[in-house]
Amino acid sequence: MADFAIFQTGGKQYRVKAGDVIQIEKLKADGRVEFDQVLMLGDRVGAPFVSGARVIGDVVEQTRADKILVFKKKRRQNYRRTRGHRQHLTVVKITEIKG
Repeated sequence: MADFAIFQTGGKQYRVKAGDVIQIEKLKADGRVEFDQVLMLGDRVGAPFVSGARVIGDVVEQTRADKILVFKKKRRQNYRRTRGHRQHLTVVKITEIKG
């Protein structure tokens, strides 16, 4: 059993070990989730994925990130626009790494 794994989901890569709690892009899932796009498992590197490797976790909650303000301005034109954005996130607790 490997001590860590690197997997990808939502276009991002995460390095995790059993017991970690991570925030990832929103998944339509409740309960148990399984990630099979494992790029690296301990010292084994995939090409592009490690065959048969899985990262298993439990969904803790569905939440949203802090607000990001987007401010646009053109000087001397009296043009100002403010927009806000909050990304939807899923909090996952990694329970085990199978290789």
